[in-house]
Amino acid sequence: MPQNEHIELHRKRHGYRLDYHERKRKKESREPHTRAKKAKMLTGIKAKLYNKKRHAEKVQMKKTIKMHEERKSKKRKNDEVPEGAVPAYLLDREGQSRAKVLSNMIKQKRKEKAGKWEVPLPKVRAQADAEVFKIVKTGKSRRKAWKRMVTKVTYVGEGFTRKPPKYERFIRPMGLRFKKAHVTHPELKATFHLPIIGVKKNPNSPLYTTLGVITKGTIIEVNVSELGLVTQGGKVIWGKYAQVTNHPENDGCINAVLLV
Repeated sequence: MPQNEHIELHRKRHGYRLDYHERKRKKESREPHTRAKKAKMLTGIKAKLYNKKRHAEKVQMKKTIKMHEERKSKKRKNDEVPEGAVPAYLLDREGQSRAKVLSNMIKQKRKEKAGKWEVPLPKVRAQADAEVFKIVKTGKSRRKAWKRMVTKVTYVGEGFTRKPPKYERFIRPMGLRFKKAHVTHPELKATFHLPIIGVKKNPNSPLYTTLGVITKGTIIEVNVSELGLVTQGGKVIWGKYAQVTNHPENDGCINAVLLV
């Protein structure tokens, strides 16, 4: 069990405090006042950033409310009965008025579909070539500088064989080659030690993706067959994507969050 879940464990064993929910409700009701007070107190660049964040939240909230508001649709009138004969082409329109109703389910599904591939870290710091590669001088008088040594964690396939040292441009050290990653399932709230299948995309450069360089924000493919995940048709899911959330070269391990 992870070290930071002692509160959840205590709640499972002994339950909540008697006044927990009441205190929580009061705290939530005080929240707008606290935020407003903080917004008034801040000055300078901090105030700008804070107000920008609050503005974005308000815009999103208004969009959500607007989305759930009623839109144009048809509702049948039961009380009004027209007098006299009605033409055939108007029979299907008989006793209908335009009301405002929105197909919320369709809109919600669209939103879910759009947000399905949202990643935990949408923005990451760009890694310069000078940071990722170290120049290796070669030749008798050490004048040639066309070789590069990768200083970040990399993944190479199972049957990988190095080129002859004379022709190898990018050197990937053995000590920085990783085969497994600690992948956290966001819904199960559990972490698994899974083998890596490949590097799908490194946001910094296509070259890093080709070389299998793993930095913060990289999308990797992991083998999730041992998790027992199945599709709606009953087939076992073999590989899934995960995003790296730490700096592997500093921590000595790869931590990632599964994209579900």
